[in-house]
Amino acid sequence: MPAFTRVLARATFAALVLVASPLTLAQTPPAPPPVSAFFGNAPFGDARLSPSGRHLAVRASAPGKRDFLTVIDLETNSAKIVAHYNDADVRNFYWINDRRLVFDTHDKGVGPGDQRFMPGMYAVDFDGGRFIELASRNLVNKSTGTRIVRRLLPPSSEMAGNTPWVDSDDTYALAAVGDTRNELSHIDLLQVNTVSGQYKTVPRPGATRGWLLDHKGEPRLAITYKDLTTTLQYLDPVTNKWRELTSFPTFKETAATIEPVAFGPTGTLFVTARGKAGTTAMHTFDVNTGKLDPQPLLSAPGYDIDGELVINRDKVLGMQFRTDAVSNEWFDAGMKAIQQDVDKLLPTTVNLMSGPARGDSPLLVVTAYSDVVAPVFFLYNSKTKSLNKVGEARPGIDPTQMGRQQFLRYKARDGLDIPALLTLPPGAKRTGLPLVVMVHGGPWVRGKSWGWAPDSQFLATRGYAVLEPEFRGSTGFGSRHERAGYKQWGLAMQNDIADGVRWAVDKGLVDPKRVCIAGASYGGYSTLMGLVNDPDMFRCGISFVGVTDIGLLFDNGAHFSSDTSRDVKQHSLPERIGDPVKDADQFKATSPLRQAARITQPLLLAYGGVDRRVPINHGTALRDAVMRTNKQVEWIEYPEEGHGWALEKNRIDFWGRVEKFLDKNIGSGAVR
Repeated sequence: MPAFTRVLARATFAALVLVASPLTLAQTPPAPPPVSAFFGNAPFGDARLSPSGRHLAVRASAPGKRDFLTVIDLETNSAKIVAHYNDADVRNFYWINDRRLVFDTHDKGVGPGDQRFMPGMYAVDFDGGRFIELASRNLVNKSTGTRIVRRLLPPSSEMAGNTPWVDSDDTYALAAVGDTRNELSHIDLLQVNTVSGQYKTVPRPGATRGWLLDHKGEPRLAITYKDLTTTLQYLDPVTNKWRELTSFPTFKETAATIEPVAFGPTGTLFVTARGKAGTTAMHTFDVNTGKLDPQPLLSAPGYDIDGELVINRDKVLGMQFRTDAVSNEWFDAGMKAIQQDVDKLLPTTVNLMSGPARGDSPLLVVTAYSDVVAPVFFLYNSKTKSLNKVGEARPGIDPTQMGRQQFLRYKARDGLDIPALLTLPPGAKRTGLPLVVMVHGGPWVRGKSWGWAPDSQFLATRGYAVLEPEFRGSTGFGSRHERAGYKQWGLAMQNDIADGVRWAVDKGLVDPKRVCIAGASYGGYSTLMGLVNDPDMFRCGISFVGVTDIGLLFDNGAHFSSDTSRDVKQHSLPERIGDPVKDADQFKATSPLRQAARITQPLLLAYGGVDRRVPINHGTALRDAVMRTNKQVEWIEYPEEGHGWALEKNRIDFWGRVEKFLDKNIGSGAVR
């Protein structure tokens, strides 16, 4: 297959609509949608075609109801709810053959601290028949007296999500197994018959941390971990024995590091690997020679390839991945033609397509989105060229009331290009705007890509420009950009944020006296350090579930547990953040907790009571330290929440408070 590059098309589109929008949105807009329209539970979750395309499974809900799973017969246009609970919501689901689905549950009305049940695992036919519980939501197996009725899967089991390439009632589940230190030992792969409920454990070649099935639905690749080394083990179909394909350090990227993605219909292994340019690309890997094909199948200069292959039973059709936005790149000529037809019908959105496992079906699910359009789901028939809406994620959102968004790059003070998203208020002037800088968490993750997002659009509809920088340390833009952030918490990483504000001010977009910084997790840390480092730049700060002291990432104290493993703390964090002993002076200088007296601006702090990533002692210690010299602190605690807000009521409450806080400090209610 030829190599492809795709970068500029979506960025150009985003820029053009941003420039064109003032003419069409110049009229005085109506009242913006309420907070609940952005942060309430979505009434429509997902839609998946059965392998033949005969049926469409949909997860949806109704006001005051739990999420249910319904199946639509596309030939008779009839629908039947096949899974619905009074005390749980259907969550993940997928087809394992043309008749049968597997799904799990959660309780979206209960926060992590109050969860009393596991996800469970269930199977059901398209017509609601042959329902079976495979893994219980309870922590013990059901029994009659002392006799177990049926051996269920371990409570820790999760659906593996394999694609139905073969007509079988079997599926796979993953079960995490802990060690004596109460940390992950390995992950078992369980082959499960979804009719009888019987299962068996697939023999593993070591301390497995991941598995990959081949195109026939058979276990073919195991990812093992030992002595700080990751090894890819291949189950040879000829000998039926495991053999090593390649290995590389777990916590240090080398030229040998690869990430397995999928097996194709011919047994080809597809992986991502980093090239000489410093960005990752999609390659094929020869399982016989253990060699990587140096010629990339798909690359995007300036971006790491991030996505998944689109495959049916016959061939690899293309890939869904993101550069500045998420889109499809098709290797198959037929899919390219279909994409062109769909784009003609939906010319103002990015249109992602997914089809059934069998290549002879004309039906596809289309997910359409843009910067102002929250995801809308359609069913497209490539023979009749008809397009029918199935559902929408945010029916209360009017695109004409949303703000336009642009993907851009600005220069940091040392010359490094900083990618960023800029969202402007709908119908507003393009000068002297109040600005909210939203800093993403991680920090070693990619932030958002171009498209509708509830937080940035909520703020834009309230009159704020929103800048979301991909500061150094962020992933997705090559190794140089990521590694430039090593040991730069509160230093160069923080300068990138401030330089983005200066860029916006120099462009005349922003009123320099009305700028607030906000973020969660690492973004919360950056918010606090922004108030410390640049007190004249930021009028206020909003930090939620934010890190307040780097040292606390290594030692949370005797009363607080962490979900960060010992190996990560010992072998990854010291390189990325710094060593608690060797870099003690730097940790002190870049600790918001140690520098709390320098935070003089209004501050909103919010934390979850059962957060194991950033335990609440981060927040309480910072709150108390700041309030010794600054009483302008608003404290929010959600006792049942973890690292973020799972509950609808808390999301609505939090963002309602954010709206009032911003209005008071940089909005229409601010004293100037």
